[in-house]
Amino acid sequence: MLQEIICPGLPAKWINAWLAAVGTTFLDTRIRLHWTADSEPTAVLTTDITHPVDALVESWPDKAVLDDLPIAQHWRDIEQMKRNVPAEVFRQRAQMARSHPHSWTLSSTMTDLCIDRTGKIEHAPFDPPVPRGITLHGRLISLQKDLCISETRVQESLMGYATRVKKNGLGFDQTRLGSSSDAAAIWTDPVLEILVFFGLSMFPVRGNGVDQQSDRRKTKTGKRQRGWRKNTSNQKDLQFYWPAWSQPLDYNAIDALMDIWDPKDKPSWDLLGIHEGWRSVQFERRGDNDTTRAFGSERL
Repeated sequence: MLQEIICPGLPAKWINAWLAAVGTTFLDTRIRLHWTADSEPTAVLTTDITHPVDALVESWPDKAVLDDLPIAQHWRDIEQMKRNVPAEVFRQRAQMARSHPHSWTLSSTMTDLCIDRTGKIEHAPFDPPVPRGITLHGRLISLQKDLCISETRVQESLMGYATRVKKNGLGFDQTRLGSSSDAAAIWTDPVLEILVFFGLSMFPVRGNGVDQQSDRRKTKTGKRQRGWRKNTSNQKDLQFYWPAWSQPLDYNAIDALMDIWDPKDKPSWDLLGIHEGWRSVQFERRGDNDTTRAFGSERL
């Protein structure tokens, strides 16, 4: 019997909600995802037998799983990996993680196909820097800490009325930020942020193989994460594009859709079942010393 839940807490126009919805299909292969066709599309999760909420609770990663992710600072008695990662440290991790079920945590957050002038590898747009050099894995562990996962807790997040906690999350959600009069207030929903992390599995980051240490022409590294497109010659003008579709798709089908969808080819959208699309908008810094990273959205 088909089980379905409409998730008003996961509106497609919110980049973190969209990634979180994709993350549900990664955590549990029984879940399929599509979006309502109204003026403000929201996620719809379906399964054949088990209710989607129950499926997520059953598949939720425990502490042992998160501690063993290849991007952990300390992992399997090899050299530790801090925020600024030397190329050789990354390559050692990549070699060790090849057979790991979560090896994507390396390829979706950083790449040694882009090396800066200090010999450090480049990070993905979805792996922005945060104060005190806390790694993406450190942020993930902080989100899971004190989180008691249950059907009620997952349901609250999917429906949009979960209580937020004062944490920075993964570090790129615009809704976590307070107003200009309360810039210190940062609030996130740990359940959604953890789902976002697993949604990143679909978006590896690559580069053009340029080593700026040895390239005297000062060639730009050209790092690029899947789904991000360059609208101008300026590397900082990369924007992430994402669609809403009408047919229930599992993780592999969404993966295929992201391969063939062209945001600029509007006539093809109907053939693919796509009824809306958005692109990311960079957070405007409050001042020259503001290092805040966040992404809003703009309807295509």
